[in-house]
Amino acid sequence: MPEPLTAADLLSLEQYARARPAIRVRMIAHRATRRLQVGLHCSWSFEDRDTVRYQVQEMLRTERVFEPAGIAEELAAYNPLIPDGCNFTATMLIEYTDPLERARRLTELRGIERRCWIQVAGLPPVYAIADEDLPRENATKTSAVHFLRFTLEAGSAAVLRGGAALAAGIDLPAYSARLDPVPAGLRAALLADLD
Repeated sequence: MPEPLTAADLLSLEQYARARPAIRVRMIAHRATRRLQVGLHCSWSFEDRDTVRYQVQEMLRTERVFEPAGIAEELAAYNPLIPDGCNFTATMLIEYTDPLERARRLTELRGIERRCWIQVAGLPPVYAIADEDLPRENATKTSAVHFLRFTLEAGSAAVLRGGAALAAGIDLPAYSARLDPVPAGLRAALLADLD
């Protein structure tokens, strides 16, 4: 099980400012291997310790946080996104470029975060547990950003490690998509997240 990030894992704001250009190039490439386009308007960016560290560093930079209490607060918010060895975590983005269409679709897509699934070949789908940090849906619309956790049973993880294909999708009536199988590169990256 990966260790949670601590302040010792982070660069100071000054160190990060100097290293940021090289880190950013590396993280763009790394994130590309962990991204899944699910239909035309939805993407999942699967998190790992490196992507979470990068996100924390970016938040500290943007908000100019350097005090220990503020750093601890960011770590507490983002550490739950690190996979724990038996799950995959992802940030889901719902993407519509036109603001009017986005507003209309976010109303129609209420509940989409609970209809996201992954499936190890032939086994039942595993639906995401969504937004454990705070509700991102209200009575009229959903958010354009959701945090998903897919927890695999030990048997499913073993079958996946043994070479089984992995599928993913969304089965909300207002938005349906299926990828079967997920790309080999992403499957390999996700296997590294398992114990």
